Amino acid sequence: MERLMELWPEFWKSALETLYMTSVALVISGILGLLIGVILYVTRPGGLVENRVVSFLINLVVNFFRPIPFVIFMAVAQPLARVVVGVGIGTTAGAFIIGLAASFAIGRIVEQHLVSVSPGVIEAARSMGAGPLRILFTVAIPESLGPLILGYTFIVVALIDMTAMAGLIGGGGLGAFAQIYGFRQFEPVVMWAAIILIVVFVHLVQVLGSRLARKVMRR
Repeated sequence: MERLMELWPEFWKSALETLYMTSVALVISGILGLLIGVILYVTRPGGLVENRVVSFLINLVVNFFRPIPFVIFMAVAQPLARVVVGVGIGTTAGAFIIGLAASFAIGRIVEQHLVSVSPGVIEAARSMGAGPLRILFTVAIPESLGPLILGYTFIVVALIDMTAMAGLIGGGGLGAFAQIYGFRQFEPVVMWAAIILIVVFVHLVQVLGSRLARKVMRR
């Protein structure tokens, strides 16, 4: 406990780094993932704007990058991080790489939930003269909004988990704190303090996401 008190300022600095990386990664992955998912949905066979070539290429990219273990993906994406954010190591680089990695998973989640919208609803909108964009933004996305929120909640939890590995590229955060000051220095109290705070973050995200999804689905 004494060691934890000595590291108290570093502990909360690490907590803020975790929140920073998670927030930035969520913005990046949320935007890119939504874009990927929408393109997959509208260009798929029978989609709103069917395009087999685009659908094949996007599916190829997603299927290629999505299975790569995150530890390896961090090394692969470092050169791109240097180009985009100006540095390949550190908290900002970690947030960018986490967001990029998560965007492929979000793309699939968005596609799956949009596909689950009843074809009858889509056909009804078409019969009333609605174009592809109008159907997408006024029918497909609103109809799948509740499940999408749950899907994004799941991803946020995964993002928090991924920040624990960002320490490998100097990203900091609670995961790195637990490894450096807890595990490596044989300080179980320090390690468990970081673990418990990570669990608290995950629980809060899960509760907030579930409540928001229920509120949306009740409308």
